[in-house]
Amino acid sequence: MGMEQPKAKAPYSLNSKKVADATKEWLHKRGVTTEQIAELVMFLQQKYYPNLTMEECIHNVEQVLTKREVQNAVLTGIQLDILAEQGMLIPELQDMIANDEGLYGVDEILAFSIVNVYGSIGFTNYGYVDKLKPGILERLNDKTLGPCNTFLDDIVGAIAASASSRIAHRKQAEREKERGEESLDSER
Repeated sequence: MGMEQPKAKAPYSLNSKKVADATKEWLHKRGVTTEQIAELVMFLQQKYYPNLTMEECIHNVEQVLTKREVQNAVLTGIQLDILAEQGMLIPELQDMIANDEGLYGVDEILAFSIVNVYGSIGFTNYGYVDKLKPGILERLNDKTLGPCNTFLDDIVGAIAASASSRIAHRKQAEREKERGEESLDSER
């Protein structure tokens, strides 16, 4: 009667499509649509680009959501919000996240990991939209509605800010191309 050998763990293999699909699915499950994020992008950029269309905003949000760093932040933040709703965090952390403690700040740090992909314009847009909380951000930030969105409100603002930055960089490249200049802006 010998001891059974533990089965070898299968090697880890990341499935990028599953992660991308899960990101969109979990945003939807938490009540956030691509269109609502695109409305924030329009809010941020329409003053600078009066001919900007909602379709362009949606496209840029979708492009931001293809980035692995963004997907990781979205899924991590949503998971932490869900764990807080379920009371599954250690007590001190539970209270801070469940109450969106103003001095906690890790929710903003996670959002910064998203805007960091898109440069300084992303950071300034994020700060602006985070302060004003327009559109979907107002609902996500409303503590009386029930769900914990401590991370999600900042993540959604960061996605919108990143899409706004992406638009600004692309519009600059378009202007340079129209003038016959070579654009140095890389694909983001």
